[in-house]
Amino acid sequence: MITLTTDFGLKGPYVGEMKMAMLRVNPNARLIDVTHSIRRHSIVEGSFVMEQVVKYSPEGTVHVGVIDPGVGTGRRAVIIEGEQFLVLPDNGLATLPMKHIKPRRAYEIDFERIRRFTGWRISSTFHGRDVFGPAGALLDAGIEPGQIGTEIPLESLVRLNVEPRREGESWLLTVLYIDDFGNVILNLENYGTLRVVELPDLGVRVPYLDTYGQVKPGELLALPGSHDYLEIAVNQGSAAERLGLKVGDEVRVKLIGGD
Repeated sequence: MITLTTDFGLKGPYVGEMKMAMLRVNPNARLIDVTHSIRRHSIVEGSFVMEQVVKYSPEGTVHVGVIDPGVGTGRRAVIIEGEQFLVLPDNGLATLPMKHIKPRRAYEIDFERIRRFTGWRISSTFHGRDVFGPAGALLDAGIEPGQIGTEIPLESLVRLNVEPRREGESWLLTVLYIDDFGNVILNLENYGTLRVVELPDLGVRVPYLDTYGQVKPGELLALPGSHDYLEIAVNQGSAAERLGLKVGDEVRVKLIGGD
């Protein structure tokens, strides 16, 4: 089974081209579209989405991620092998999903070896179709990663700076994701029992509750969300719009009644 997460959008032939290239290499592949609507070039958003899918995928699943603003440059194309496989550009996209696969080894994909398997030229601007997709399809077909890449140190992989930072009585957090409801997901897990969450720089102080309907429509709240990260929401509204936040923004947060 192969999952696909990209920022290609659904207009144009890109998703179809990549999937057909993969099926040409491995006609028996089972392709699962996670999303092709990651905000363009948003590596942070893509990493969050891939993490959530990895957490619920069976062992041996191959996850292909293509959010690749550096396509055609010197950035590496990599395979990360663990209980599952990640196939993606080495630009930080692997940061969050890698936490859940117990990574053992990493490989830099060798374009010439991929070309020998596929038989077609590799474009300098469409590695999803010509490199990442075929590499994922080959892994799913049982090809060992060492046959299509050269081992590199796991420690050499690029990682995003998305660790929460403590500053006095507050946390400095990053917006990892904003869903279609406008819920703001922040990069803080395992934060203990809370009563109130304060965003002092935004002049916001909200109750920490279990679910959206515990406040009136239009009111702000904080809650655990469904992804184990701290979430800020508006019941039947958009917290992102209300607070003027976007993915990648840094937010100062004070937890009241927690650890």
